[in-house]
Amino acid sequence: MPRIELAGVCKVYQEGKPNAFTALSDIDLVIDSGRITVLQGPSGSGKTTLLTLAGCLARPTSGRVRLDGEVVSGLPERFTAELRRKRFGFVFQQFNLIAGLSVRDNVMLPAYPTGIGQRALVARADALLARLDLARRAHARVESLSGGEQQRVAIARALINDPPVFIADEPTANLDSALSAAFLDVVAALRAEGRTVVLSSHDPRICASPLIDRVVRLADGRVVA
Repeated sequence: MPRIELAGVCKVYQEGKPNAFTALSDIDLVIDSGRITVLQGPSGSGKTTLLTLAGCLARPTSGRVRLDGEVVSGLPERFTAELRRKRFGFVFQQFNLIAGLSVRDNVMLPAYPTGIGQRALVARADALLARLDLARRAHARVESLSGGEQQRVAIARALINDPPVFIADEPTANLDSALSAAFLDVVAALRAEGRTVVLSSHDPRICASPLIDRVVRLADGRVVA
């Protein structure tokens, strides 16, 4: 399973301009494979930026990101796009589901570029929806779902390509205690399958959970604990 390493990583937005902003400074961090790691910190601490760099959604301004020992932070975009598709599954804070499409169609979208046959793809999507107790909602439009249901659709979509790394940004920000506990059960099952799970959160229900293997605390764009 993948091991993610960040060495001397900095991220500056609007570099060279009067409004330049340093989101991350001198980050040295190893995210171990097969474990649940939480990036904790207040708003503006750099959690989301660090997630995007670890998941190859953005490039560092300086420093290197390695996946299984291979430097991936300098790869051309066509290679990082393929890397993201095969190795990472993402759940964004706003879920980014496509209104007007069914639950099943939303789940299947990331798999179309892989060339998998339609019948196999539908079967894979339906299996994920059944696993997440959404089988009965497969044909519903996503905008008709509750917040907890939308999150589970986003999780199924993130898993459709069977990625070894699962990344979620503030996954319980809009969930009540019961739904937060249900989310933790899902990520614990992902870890049991051998996946690497990386979350960002300032939710004490997440950070204090015994299911979490490691909490990395950030403040002002630096790792502080």
